[in-house]
Amino acid sequence: MVKIEQQGDAVVFTVEGWHKLWALRSELRIPQANIKGARRGAEASHAFGLRMPGTHVPGFLKAGTFYLDGFFGAKPSFIDVRHDENTIVVDLADEQFNRLIIEVEDPDTALALLTRLATPAS
Repeated sequence: MVKIEQQGDAVVFTVEGWHKLWALRSELRIPQANIKGARRGAEASHAFGLRMPGTHVPGFLKAGTFYLDGFFGAKPSFIDVRHDENTIVVDLADEQFNRLIIEVEDPDTALALLTRLATPAS
């Protein structure tokens, strides 16, 4: 599971518990300006892709770096999902990852925060 919080001009995605071990990552720090949007994505973690590095136990867990859009010339996606119903997809620009496919405790609250942060100030 991933916890999301705003820290200044950055959004910090903290991988919690054993998921740190499975995903081989404990935190992602993304500048607010690089978040293009967020949406629900219960099936997003089921996409086929090349795991580099990470953990995939079908029907149980998918966590780590996965190339979902091809390998050559494409950016990977970061995935940390165990329960599909709490999955959101965060689209990124100018980052190491193309998107984050993550499980959060409260998808509605996470989406409200990310939508607000992705909307440019007028």
